[in-house]
Amino acid sequence: MADARYYGTGRRKKSVARVYLMPGTGKITINKRSIDDYLSMETLKVIVRQPLVATDTADKFDVLVNVKGGGYTGQAGAIRHGISRALLQADAEYRPVLKAAGFLTRDPRMKERKKYGLKAARRAPQFSKR
Repeated sequence: MADARYYGTGRRKKSVARVYLMPGTGKITINKRSIDDYLSMETLKVIVRQPLVATDTADKFDVLVNVKGGGYTGQAGAIRHGISRALLQADAEYRPVLKAAGFLTRDPRMKERKKYGLKAARRAPQFSKR
């Protein structure tokens, strides 16, 4: 198990996260930076750690993440999805816990496309009677 690496791909909105789990002490590295340097808001750090906390593996795995696209919130959601999928590869026993918490479900909500004749997806030009 010394050379074990577990992989999971996570997606949310426009963000794609490639997540690698390795046996370790619980260090999380995102794009070659520590989680504290990369994510400024504490709520986003909590979101990233949720699958590890739910399965009591926060101090058993080191997490190495490469994430691109979207904003910080979308990236945090993608990382959570990727960690959950990688945990399933590590041990299939975690599936009921992760599924009940909703971490295995890919969030399907995406940005709505802009329609012709409108200024945005639903924003119409300002109406004037004259």
